[in-house]
Amino acid sequence: MDKGVLATALGSPAPFGQSQFAFMRGNAFEAKVKADGGAELLRLLDERLGGGAPPPAGDAATPDLSAAGPEGRAARTALALREATAAGGWTLLDHPMLALEVAGSPAYLEPDAVVVHPDGRWTVVEIKSFPMIDASADASKVGAAARQAAVYVLALERVAAVTEGAEVGHQVLLVCPKDFSNLPTASVVDVRKQRAVTRRQLTRLTRVEDIAAGLPEGTTFDPACPPAELDAAVAAVPPAYAPECLAACELAFHCRAKSRAEGAVEALGRGVRGELGGLTTVAGVLAAAAGKEGDPADPTVAALRRAAALRAEALESASVPRAGAPEGREGAAACH
Repeated sequence: MDKGVLATALGSPAPFGQSQFAFMRGNAFEAKVKADGGAELLRLLDERLGGGAPPPAGDAATPDLSAAGPEGRAARTALALREATAAGGWTLLDHPMLALEVAGSPAYLEPDAVVVHPDGRWTVVEIKSFPMIDASADASKVGAAARQAAVYVLALERVAAVTEGAEVGHQVLLVCPKDFSNLPTASVVDVRKQRAVTRRQLTRLTRVEDIAAGLPEGTTFDPACPPAELDAAVAAVPPAYAPECLAACELAFHCRAKSRAEGAVEALGRGVRGELGGLTTVAGVLAAAAGKEGDPADPTVAALRRAAALRAEALESASVPRAGAPEGREGAAACH
C-alpha cells in the first residue's frame, strides 16, 4: 500500500516533494557525471580513493541491467556484479537494483551507481545536487547521504558474501557540484558507523508477519474504506512519530496530529524524549515542573523544577521596573 495514497485518504496528504526544477537539475547533473562511459566519475574515484589500477579513459564496462520488475532487476544486478568481479576489470553499474530484507520482507534499493574495481572491490557512488563549497558541503545533507549509502553497502554485502573475490568498500564516493558551478567534485565518506547503526536497527525491527498477527481480524488499509474505519485500522499499528519523519514519510502529518492530540513528548523530538525518562506526556512534564506530580528524587523531575524556578525568577526580574525609570503612560507624561 502506497503511504501517500493512504495519507490522502486519511485527510492528511503530505504537502511536500521535490520541485520539478530541482528534479530536472539533479538529473542533468547526474547525466553529466556519468557521460562518456563514466569517465569523469572514474577520474574522481581515482583522485579521491586512489590505489590499484588506474581507471580506464571512458571504456569501463557498463552492463545492461534491465529486467522485468524489481526482483528481476535485482537478480540481473547480482549476476552483473559477479561477472564483473570475475572479469577483473573496471565496471560501472548505472542505477543497479539491490535487495535487502527489512522486517522479514524484501526492500528494493537503487543507488546512483556502483563501481567494481579490478581487485574485486565494490564502491557505492552517491550523486547529489547540493553544492560542495570550498570542498565542504552541508553537514546535515552529507549525514543523510551517508545513512542512505550505508543501506546500499549492507545490501551489497549480501551479494558479496556469495561472490568469490568480492569486497564491499565502506568508503563511498559522494559527488556534488563544485562551489556555484555545475562542475562535479567529490569527497570520500566513511560509512562504517552508519552501517553499524543501520544493521543494529534492522535486527530490532518487528517482522511484518508479527505485526499483522497482532491486528484485529478483518483489518484492512484499503483507501476506499470509510474514513472512520481506515483511521481505526491505522491506529491499530502504534506509530513511532518523531519530527524527523516529516522529511521522509508520507504518513508523518497524520501521525503528528495524533501525537499532538495525545500530548506525547515524542512530538518534541527523540532527543527531548530521551531526556525526559519516564515522563511520556507534555501534561505530565508541566505537572512535574510545577511540583504537582513526580518524585522529587527523580533527576528529571528535579531538573524540570529547577528550570521552572529559574524561568519564574527571570520573568519576575524582567517585570520589575528599573530604579528611576518611568512606568507606563503616566511616567512618560511626567517627563514632559
